[in-house]
Amino acid sequence: MADKKPFHNDEVILDIQDRPTLGHWFGLSIQHLFAMFGSTVLVPILVGLNPGIALFSSGVGTLMYILITKGKIPAYMGSSFSFIVPMLALMKTTGYPGIAQGTVAVGAMYLIVSLIISRIGYAWIDKALPPIVVGPIVMVIGLSLAGTAAKDATMNGNNYDIRYFIVAMATVIIAIILNMFLKGFLSQIAILLGIIAGYLLAVVVGIVNFQPVIDAAWFKLPDFEFPFISYSPKLYLGAILSMMPIAFVTMTEHMGHIMVLNGLTHRNFFKNPGLHRTLAGDGTASIIAGFVGGPPVTSYGENIGVLAITKVHSVYVLIGAGVFAVLFSFIGKLSALIQSIPSPVIGGISFLLFGVIASSGLRVLIDNHIDFNLKRNLMIGSSVLVIGIGNAYLQIGNFQFSGIAIATILGIILNLVLPQKAASEREVH
Repeated sequence: MADKKPFHNDEVILDIQDRPTLGHWFGLSIQHLFAMFGSTVLVPILVGLNPGIALFSSGVGTLMYILITKGKIPAYMGSSFSFIVPMLALMKTTGYPGIAQGTVAVGAMYLIVSLIISRIGYAWIDKALPPIVVGPIVMVIGLSLAGTAAKDATMNGNNYDIRYFIVAMATVIIAIILNMFLKGFLSQIAILLGIIAGYLLAVVVGIVNFQPVIDAAWFKLPDFEFPFISYSPKLYLGAILSMMPIAFVTMTEHMGHIMVLNGLTHRNFFKNPGLHRTLAGDGTASIIAGFVGGPPVTSYGENIGVLAITKVHSVYVLIGAGVFAVLFSFIGKLSALIQSIPSPVIGGISFLLFGVIASSGLRVLIDNHIDFNLKRNLMIGSSVLVIGIGNAYLQIGNFQFSGIAIATILGIILNLVLPQKAASEREVH
């Protein structure tokens, strides 16, 4: 063993600092990456970004995170679903340059918060973002994407296509069955297996174009988007303000992941290496993504599931997963194959994924026993849900602030200013 463990756990096969043999390292790293693969490439496919770049930024982001956290936390950085709505809107207006600025701004916000936490602690985050604010916002992120999933699942251009509907429904049903009946590691890659099954069905019904895959080179640089090289950046304040507030939501998810990892590994990562370092690592990963053409990244909950099932907590396996993600990003045929996945397969799997996101927000409310008989909770939850799902965006000149950003800011403000009980509830009966 590489170091003396602070606890005894016979179930752990490889502890955080344990180094596997080369053969085991290769197999475990590839296995771990496969569990992250489906979600990591699905985000860029949904938004219209290059999946090769997403793999690259995911791998580099993971390696940077491990470096900043001193190799003490076995975490994986993958493409974040939380920013899909504003990114979809920005692709229609600013294109990737606006997304890049928003992504860098998200990372910068993580760094600012990490600096504050290093000075005064993190109790203030719980006050600004309690469950009654976080739960509805997470629900909004999932539910506001329902229309996009339905369109992908039914529309071939501007026309309804029954083949699309059949493929989409088969994809989601297969993914659900696999999630319910598979065990162990296979249960962790059920989404990936569902996409593969849906893809094969799409081939059968004749809606997959293989020509781009055939034409693609085996080795190809990802279509990087470097500022001042690929495009001439100009300030997109609306893009920044549309994405930055959502960073506070993903920070709470990040903290939740760290709490679960604490219990899983019998450590306290809030103290060592410190929450400020974990946030700094996450933020730095997003900044890197923004400078190369990727979406914002965040710590993946799927990673925790794999750690729990395999009992392999070695940070060296996570390093391997990051390295292979970078290497795979340079396989041109792999990127072309990913991009050849037809929209009904994406729409079908999105029914499940977006629903899971929304259900996660509902679980936050249930787990924390939020009482909607209290008017305070009812007012906050109701306004956040409808403003966010309806995308009541704010347009000022050329600046547009997404409905999710408005809902997030409003939720934070209402939580801070509303009394715990309404006047009618304070009456003595």
